[in-house]
Amino acid sequence: MEKDFTQRLKQDRALVEEYLSGFFSGEAQHADLQEAMEYSLLAGGKRIRPVLTLEACRLFGGEMAAALPFACAVEMVHTYSLIHDDLPAMDNDDLRRGRPTNHVVYGEAAAILAGDALLTAAFEQLTKADLPADRIVEAVRCLARAAGSAGMVGGQALDMAGEGRALDREELELLQSLKTGALISASAELGCIAAGGSSEQRAKVRAYAQNLGRAFQIRDDMLDVTSSETELGKTVGSDQTNEKSTFVTALGLDGCAASVEQLTQCGIEALSGFEASDFLVWLAKALVNRTK
Repeated sequence: MEKDFTQRLKQDRALVEEYLSGFFSGEAQHADLQEAMEYSLLAGGKRIRPVLTLEACRLFGGEMAAALPFACAVEMVHTYSLIHDDLPAMDNDDLRRGRPTNHVVYGEAAAILAGDALLTAAFEQLTKADLPADRIVEAVRCLARAAGSAGMVGGQALDMAGEGRALDREELELLQSLKTGALISASAELGCIAAGGSSEQRAKVRAYAQNLGRAFQIRDDMLDVTSSETELGKTVGSDQTNEKSTFVTALGLDGCAASVEQLTQCGIEALSGFEASDFLVWLAKALVNRTK
């Protein structure tokens, strides 16, 4: 069974990679903008967010091909956030996905523009889905809220404001729910929207993804302490360098491990009663034990 799920994950990722690689074909080239966009967008990664979109769509009986523009739009937003997060004005990181960060290669101005362009392109992709107009409008609303001041950007603002001071668990959970959790939650919700799911189904998949997002971030904080740059493909220890509070500083490694297990179980329980949720259950468990 695990072998089948691993193969399914590879197939989902392959769909995403093929779609993203074709995004730049036929596009006019302006200086090195498109090259900088492609450098980060096609650099690999886990592609967890678009996979969540595709699999949530499948779970509720939708056509995955129709959901693919939604899935890739999420990955464009995620990639833009990574480019900007690495900038000297933010975390000032030099390594991402095993190679130099965007601003190291193309310069700070080009990196900012590449991020801006990917964010804008994401909403163009939403409109390309072969779906009813009301679902596309709802997808735009969902992704815009998750990406903006009520979501990811708001979380980044809290992250920057929290540098140099100790944040308690409640503050960390709010920060994470916005900076990381909002986009992960939106990823799953977009799949439900693409499938024409009910409000109840959307609430259930949102609960799954919110718990998954919290567990994912806590595990990320743990790896920043316990892993190496070679394993992660990005700079480790940057949270400590930037004097940022993390779940490790708040809970300790043992407390983090216990929280990850609890959150994962809560996420799995949110999907109880839905047939064909086995893959999403497996994915949640796999992320608990990831080493990179």
